[in-house]
Amino acid sequence: MAGFKHLVVVKFREGAAVEEILKGMEKLVSEVDAVKSFEWGQDIEGQEMLRQGFTHAFVMTFDKKEDYTAFVSHPSHVEFSATFSTAIEKIVLLDFPSVLAKAPA
Repeated sequence: MAGFKHLVVVKFREGAAVEEILKGMEKLVSEVDAVKSFEWGQDIEGQEMLRQGFTHAFVMTFDKKEDYTAFVSHPSHVEFSATFSTAIEKIVLLDFPSVLAKAPA
């Protein structure tokens, strides 16, 4: 096993302050030690039919599920979630123990 992952795929509402939300998310993960790594990206290649309107993906890595649980209840996360959720039109969340099939070079 290679830790525990929190994957979020979203479509932001039209007019949402995406840049501010991204900065807020980066600030959030820097404040919570349980988050071991954080990556995000915006789709630039996906065919509309396949991406179904989703535009951004976020991946957080934790050492174990208990660290993710602590993150979810952290006051900074609770506060940020209120702002984040109002900007979202569609969302998919997956939380899973990850299996490392090929290590980074």
